Amino acid sequence: VQLVESGGGSVQPGGSLRLTCEPSWSIRRFSLTGWYRQFPGKERELIATQAPGSKFWYHDGVKGRFALSRDNAMNVMYLQMSNLKPEDTATYICYVVLDGKPYWGQGTQVTVSL
Repeated sequence: VQLVESGGGSVQPGGSLRLTCEPSWSIRRFSLTGWYRQFPGKERELIATQAPGSKFWYHDGVKGRFALSRDNAMNVMYLQMSNLKPEDTATYICYVVLDGKPYWGQGTQVTVSL
């Protein structure tokens, strides 16, 4: 499974970005989808995830500011990020689980600064 993220960039505090993840397989095949982020020198951390037909789960640090969505017809997944803070600066990585195996993309950089 190949995952290609896009939509990262530089934004000022309080701004918004929408990240896109395009998988090489149909979204409908995945048992879990979501996003991780990774700070420099740190392990990646799960920030948002959803199983089809299930509730969303969000890390406390992004709850109320980030939102998952998907467009099955376009076969893309989104992470809408609002009210961004400097501490959100990280590499954001799309992930999916297919047949019990996780897959991650290469990530897209998000930088929040004045």
